Amino acid sequence: MNVTQHTPALPGNGDLHDRRVLVVDDDATVLEVASSYLRRAGFIVDNASDGVTAIAIVERETPDLVVLDRMLPGIDGVEVCRRIRLDRAVPIIMLTARGSEDDRIHGLESGADDYLAKPFSPRELVLRVQSILRRSIGEFTPQGVITRGSFTLDPAARIASSSGTELTLTVREFDLLAFFLRHPHQVFGRVELLKAVWGWTYGDLSTVTVHVRRLREKIESDPRNPQLLTTVWGVGYRFTAGSDVVA
Repeated sequence: MNVTQHTPALPGNGDLHDRRVLVVDDDATVLEVASSYLRRAGFIVDNASDGVTAIAIVERETPDLVVLDRMLPGIDGVEVCRRIRLDRAVPIIMLTARGSEDDRIHGLESGADDYLAKPFSPRELVLRVQSILRRSIGEFTPQGVITRGSFTLDPAARIASSSGTELTLTVREFDLLAFFLRHPHQVFGRVELLKAVWGWTYGDLSTVTVHVRRLREKIESDPRNPQLLTTVWGVGYRFTAGSDVVA
């Protein structure tokens, strides 16, 4: 049994009702319990027990979010995530083995927005799914358009561009860039970013490190020598991008 089962009432979905979620896991118990809780929360749920089937469902059903196990027969979860990321920005929550930092980092580096370690609480999974989907539709995001230097970000439309070219960002990458654009020239530690962007009061700080690295790859001309999103050693990260205009 890789799922910690609880029976409290699940939170309502509001505008998320009938959003489609794909759950991918080769453990029948995990698949059944996770899917059951998500359906009780009002989601439409599709299931897959291997990577090939998961990719086919994503192409056919275009889910609003994917819950993806790291270890799958045939094509593993990391490769499935990479293939999805080739042409889709659908949010992905990776399920990883407890205590395996490498699994978590590899999952995040492949493009996952979030992760849960097994065994996990199905209720926590529902809350994570709701949180990411609400961010993806801009429910809790300030509506003002931000322009700083070469960057323009529209939180309501979930569109970000640099020098007129639209950026392809995952949900967490978008949220991280939005946070930095709204707080230029300030230094933030990983704990602060984890709370502000992910809404976590605790968690693996490598999540922040990997997402900063991924964001640099999309906004810096030379990610190995960043000029916009820089590291303040021993403290955290600072974003600097020229003139500041917020609508």
